[in-house]
Amino acid sequence: MSRKGWIDCDNQRVQPAAFFRRPAPRDEEGLSVDTNSARSCHQTLNKCHGVVSLHVGRVRDLSLDVVADAPTHANIDGLPRREDNPAEAERLASRLAKQARIVPPDQYLESA
Repeated sequence: MSRKGWIDCDNQRVQPAAFFRRPAPRDEEGLSVDTNSARSCHQTLNKCHGVVSLHVGRVRDLSLDVVADAPTHANIDGLPRREDNPAEAERLASRLAKQARIVPPDQYLESA
């Protein structure tokens, strides 16, 4: 999670805002995800406020797809942009947020 507000630390829930695509021309291939590990995800982001996981099969249950474009990277394909279809973007972002599981920091932070 590259933004602090995407995880509600009080109730340990992921916010739907984490799953909105950015305005064009960004996210042209879909919503970017790391497919390697929680540690890889944490190390890839300049500012990481937490790591969450999604199950590919459950993402596909939403009629979305997860398409790999590199050995450690994929995009969630099929998510509309808010400016194109606000209701569907909100519905899918909310469903993804409910599916997302917060990864405990001890699973991706370097040991002291």
